[in-house]
Amino acid sequence: MDLIIKNGIIVTATERFRADLGITNGKIAAIADSLDEAGAAVLDAAGKPVLPGAIDAHTHLAMPFGGTVSSDDYYTGTRAAACGGTTTVLDFALQDFGETMMEAVRRRDALCRGNAVVDYAFHVAIKDVSGGLLDSMEEAVKNGVPSFKVFMVYDFGVTDGVFYRVLKKAGECGALISVHAENNEMIKLFTEQFLKEGKTDARHHYLSRPEFVEAEADKRAIEWAKSLGTPLYIVHLANREGVRAVTEARDAGYSIYAETCPHYLEFTSEVYSRPDGRNFVCSPPIKGEESRQALWEAIRRGDIPTIATDHCPFRSDEKDWGREDFTKIPNGCSGIEVMYPYMLSAANTGKIPYEKAVELCASNPAKLFGLTDKGSIVVGKDADLVIYDPALPFTITNDKMHSDCDHTIWEGITLQGYPETVLSRGRIVYDKGRFLGEKGAGRFVRRVLS
Repeated sequence: MDLIIKNGIIVTATERFRADLGITNGKIAAIADSLDEAGAAVLDAAGKPVLPGAIDAHTHLAMPFGGTVSSDDYYTGTRAAACGGTTTVLDFALQDFGETMMEAVRRRDALCRGNAVVDYAFHVAIKDVSGGLLDSMEEAVKNGVPSFKVFMVYDFGVTDGVFYRVLKKAGECGALISVHAENNEMIKLFTEQFLKEGKTDARHHYLSRPEFVEAEADKRAIEWAKSLGTPLYIVHLANREGVRAVTEARDAGYSIYAETCPHYLEFTSEVYSRPDGRNFVCSPPIKGEESRQALWEAIRRGDIPTIATDHCPFRSDEKDWGREDFTKIPNGCSGIEVMYPYMLSAANTGKIPYEKAVELCASNPAKLFGLTDKGSIVVGKDADLVIYDPALPFTITNDKMHSDCDHTIWEGITLQGYPETVLSRGRIVYDKGRFLGEKGAGRFVRRVLS
């Protein structure tokens, strides 16, 4: 064996137990009470939890938006991921008009390949289904890209009819559709009203998207998926009524899934009244306390099966474009390095079990998105692993982060516990505060949905 992690507490989505773990050629080769150390390098976990690396199934690296590009490219974004214990990222390839789904993937992969620190895959964000472009979903599925996204908002969002056609096609070719659900017409109405009235600060971004605007779109999307018997994945769910709609659909036996993000679990809409409120501008916006509590309750029930980040940070000077007009603020926040530490801190402080944190951040994303070699600690799987120190308090400051952004919305938040060592396919990429990864070491992962 190449490497043995000794004396750790193995934590999976279903159990925890003390064992040694052996790694050969980047794969988990053995799990036993005691392993022979002859010829192997040794890491002593010293009784600390050893967990599967996290999977962030929702990132926007090098994302063109709002007249600029998100500040993390495929190197800096995956570097930040690695330093927070996330060892696989699923980024969005936004289709151009006239472009097939696989052309969109190849275009984005050209940016990512040779730069990613950890393994990666893509979803295709659909803009154009004219001509035969809708049928090009089938080619993407055959090439290991079986997940797609539609936006119900923004100027590149799809119409209701196109969304329905995409859902129908997904059912025919075995794809999974995710949706950014907000009512675009209502947002335009409120935005125009506020601008006319001179109400232009960051808080009016939130007020232009009142909670029912997201909830109504959630319900509409769910009804269309139910009518077709097609699975649906709602990204960045943030509102209480949307949670209720997801729960009702799941209780009725439909394959409706939802993710939420750490910033919706930690903050409330009060952040938009802060002097730095524009830094928190994202869509959907962060909601009120009742919605925050509803998200945690849904996590505990299992009605929200995954956590992701929607990582899409922009620099402070770009956020400042909207000091006097909230519509000019690029939408997006950082989170890729914070996700796993935040959820593990929640486990460490008793809010959820450790097994639930693994389920949300590793095993469920792997199952839902067809990452067959990821997300669990099993012989034969990739050795994507995190040694976690539950006794290490960690106060987040931007100078400790590894993103290429000049601020973080998490500034000053203290977590109880933090990753000590992170391995990607058996290679140490982070150790005790030091980034040790290699640019370009990340591989494209082909996926097949079960």
